[in-house]
Amino acid sequence: MKTLIAAALATTALVSAASAQEITEFNIGILGGENAQDRLNNHECLKTYSEETLGVPVKLFAPADYNGVIQGLLGGTLDMAWLGASGYAATYLADPEAVEPVLVKVNLDGSIGYYSIGFARKDSGIASLDDMAGKTFGFGDPNSTSGYLIPSIEIPQYKDGITMESGEYFKEVKFTGGHEQTIVAVNNGDVDAGVTWADGQGAWEDGYNSGALRKAVDAGLIDMNDLTEIWRSKEIPEGPIVLRKSLPDDVKAKMTALVEGMYEADKECTYNISAGESLGFRPIGHDNYLSIIAARQAKSN
Repeated sequence: MKTLIAAALATTALVSAASAQEITEFNIGILGGENAQDRLNNHECLKTYSEETLGVPVKLFAPADYNGVIQGLLGGTLDMAWLGASGYAATYLADPEAVEPVLVKVNLDGSIGYYSIGFARKDSGIASLDDMAGKTFGFGDPNSTSGYLIPSIEIPQYKDGITMESGEYFKEVKFTGGHEQTIVAVNNGDVDAGVTWADGQGAWEDGYNSGALRKAVDAGLIDMNDLTEIWRSKEIPEGPIVLRKSLPDDVKAKMTALVEGMYEADKECTYNISAGESLGFRPIGHDNYLSIIAARQAKSN
């Protein structure tokens, strides 16, 4: 890890060291998707490395919902987070100067996209959205890209008559609270089907290579052989790791270099913070999210 930290420091060698003293702590928000304690445990390695890199205490925050992270970034109480594309869009639309996207997760094939996956229990008899008429559909969080925004746009395009209103095509459309909650609700039969996120690569039995299904398999919550895929969105741009814009430049440079170098330095930590197998993180910019910002804006009008 010393090599990684040295690289992070070298990246900022031309920046005044004095500006590093402008922060006395660093706060990282962790988006929902699994229970809070698992989120904190998986990011403990990032907390440790961040403290070594910045020389200040680092705190992890795992709010109950996506909006908790978004509001923390907007209010300046959080300095860094990995947002979904819709969460970034929401933050940007509320305050374009609040955060800046710096890095994005890279899949094993080098791509930076993922999918909203619709799924049901295999023994339910549900094989596609055609079988969902009069049944209950679970969505994760209103601020989730794959857990609501994209499926709420694309599922009604599947065929005439499908809407997101309870009591129309679906008996009920309900929010479960997050990806893990949706997966558990479908697995337990509390909802007939739901949507979650995955890179769509690798084996179904493993929960794909990365995403909420993979994390649920790792946690022993589900056996993928009990579930079946019933719908898949178009490819979605993976959400960015963002930093608060008003942070000192050297802090932003150090944290960007730290996470970008994590795959080479500590693959286990990379696995934990990227929700499964990946090639780590690479630079990304605001322009990659213009389509999602437009979709989010259109949805709110």
